Amino acid sequence: MENLDLNASIVEALLIASDIPMTQIKLNEVLDEGLKINLPECVNYLNKVYRETRRSFFISELAGGYLILTKKDYEHFIRKYINHSGRIRLSSAALETIAIVAYKQPISKPDIEQIRGVNSDGVMSTLLERNLVKVKGRADVPGRPLLYATTEDFLKYFGLNSSLDLPRLKELENMTAGEETNKNFNAKSQSREEKVTI
Repeated sequence: MENLDLNASIVEALLIASDIPMTQIKLNEVLDEGLKINLPECVNYLNKVYRETRRSFFISELAGGYLILTKKDYEHFIRKYINHSGRIRLSSAALETIAIVAYKQPISKPDIEQIRGVNSDGVMSTLLERNLVKVKGRADVPGRPLLYATTEDFLKYFGLNSSLDLPRLKELENMTAGEETNKNFNAKSQSREEKVTI
């Protein structure tokens, strides 16, 4: 039982830190050599403890893995808290656009639209309104379009000290390889929304 307690605590810590479903394979990748943990066994044990102690959360099996979710009973309070906290949730278009700005800054709107292949008026207005991007000057080309760059609020939002802390494109490719389930996955929204959608 002592081993199960310790193993369950390790699993619990990793689940709390994770925004994506934890699988046995992902768990095995981070364990020290020689340490073996049965993920389903630990999940069952933890959920039993949560039920017995009437916790406000539980571990749910989703998309082939496990995530910690809050119970529906507390959704009302969570939504109110989020609305008062002023946190924002970026749409796919906003994330795509701000990633282009972050990696190509300073960059003009025509160049952003050329990369995205769609008009970006609306999403740029929203990013400016949210102070995630700012006008950095004008391009030295015909028409002198405005140039855009990220702001300090952008750094705070993504937990960066500077734009130098952005992952390198090669690192991003490695991070996203084999994780197709994450693209449109937002299982946490079933029981809690952390930010307000733009």
